[in-house]
Amino acid sequence: MKHFAHLFIQLDQTTKTKLKVAALVEYFKVAEEKDKLWTIALLSHRRLKRTVNTTLLRAWAAEASGIPLWLFEESYGITGDLAETIALILPQATQVSTHSLTYWIEYIKALEGKEDTEKQAAVNAAWSQLNKTERFVFNKIITGGFRVGVSQKLMTRALAQAVEVEQSQLAHRLMGDWTPDSTTFETLILTENPSDDISKPYPFYLAYALEDAPESLGAVSDWQAERKWDGIRGQVIVREGELFVWSRGEELMTDRFPEYHPLADLLPNGTVLDGEILPYKNGEILTFNILQTRIGRKKLGKKILLQAPIILMAYDLLELWGEDLRKRPISERRSLLENLLSEHDTQGIVQVSKIVQADTWVDLAKIRANARQDKCEGLMLKRKNAPYQVGRKRGDWWKWKIDPLTIDAVLIYAQRGSGRRANLFTDYTFAVRDGDRLVPFTKAYSGLTDKEFKEITAWVRQNTLERFGPVRSVRPQHVFELAFEGIRASTRHKSGVALRFPRMLRWRKDKAVKDANTLEDLKGMLEVYG
Repeated sequence: MKHFAHLFIQLDQTTKTKLKVAALVEYFKVAEEKDKLWTIALLSHRRLKRTVNTTLLRAWAAEASGIPLWLFEESYGITGDLAETIALILPQATQVSTHSLTYWIEYIKALEGKEDTEKQAAVNAAWSQLNKTERFVFNKIITGGFRVGVSQKLMTRALAQAVEVEQSQLAHRLMGDWTPDSTTFETLILTENPSDDISKPYPFYLAYALEDAPESLGAVSDWQAERKWDGIRGQVIVREGELFVWSRGEELMTDRFPEYHPLADLLPNGTVLDGEILPYKNGEILTFNILQTRIGRKKLGKKILLQAPIILMAYDLLELWGEDLRKRPISERRSLLENLLSEHDTQGIVQVSKIVQADTWVDLAKIRANARQDKCEGLMLKRKNAPYQVGRKRGDWWKWKIDPLTIDAVLIYAQRGSGRRANLFTDYTFAVRDGDRLVPFTKAYSGLTDKEFKEITAWVRQNTLERFGPVRSVRPQHVFELAFEGIRASTRHKSGVALRFPRMLRWRKDKAVKDANTLEDLKGMLEVYG
């Protein structure tokens, strides 16, 4: 645990990529193999199942520290991080632990199913032999909230240097449904034939948002334009007569989409399609709101399958007859995809995302402007000679999204943020006008600068009307322009609407409450875009 805690400090105390990579390389060279495997899992966001309720942890920490629970909660509200609060507030350790990271993870896992009194004794025993940093890491793991400023890509880069394996190969090996309990470091990282796992997807290639004028990309003829579909990015895999469906977040979702199951017999073995999972009915693409009705459901009844049927809108072919096609240019992969689907009838389950034809960037811009009518978010621009890369890369793939919808709203509630924003009021509830009253309709917490958040925080403290736990009702005075990607009807909100991805575009200091939009304006947008 000492090695891992030291690594955590090194990663947490620098923003320089070179220093983070160096720390990781050194750790991977000296750590025990099982510890390295758990480190890879934690940095790949493979979290442990929570075995202790955080409410109990707060009570136990307060008791162990000899302070009242209300004082602990006040301290928690200031730090904004439960693991850090516990680590800081506990008395110094009375023992010294030499146990490994793996030992403490197994220790935490073993708490499942035990009585609360047994759990408390075990947690107190752990706290009594860990120093402040080790406690912090232990608390992060036990609460399921372990995060550090390292992306999986950066971790993979460091691991590649440490074990002298090509980074792209490692990225592929780390995909899939593995856990440190189901494999070993040797098998996962050092074995030369990771393709033995027939379910394993390829690392997804991700695009950057296009911020400059499209003309900056050069000749339009060098680019393949497609619609940017509003669904769930996924890979559909057929190998050895079996079907696997993976999300971009590396979640195996095969059972959630039974419509795809016939593809195991309809597509040749060794096929991997990259595309968008979309709701589709009677020849029309439905809105993402329809798809949301079945996301997260553990059981899919006939009703929901009839209301929200899906297809795969395929736009890339990564593997065919077992051959990895990713190094070939997209123009060639696209041709192979079209040929594959013309030769194998997928019964409408898979459709090819059509290429958008245009002679000029101006023509493409006009098509992009009508994206909402096409049930998409804009356009994807892909350089025709580009291979399929790993992760987010600049240059070859760009997403050219439509401008967001906007509305002016009034700030009526504020709440403290978390983490580094724990001392600031950054989480806001907004309302629109309805006659003489204000109707709340959405929350937002991103889009402003640190300076603006500090300014609003000072204002909130001086203009609080009422307190509802951590939430403060404030004097309705400030108007903000909110941006959002979509709008839909909702029975859960007083306004009758719900927004998709709301955020603050700008603080409209030039506007008064009387200038904010109305509920009628909001419902008018629902009629057009809902």
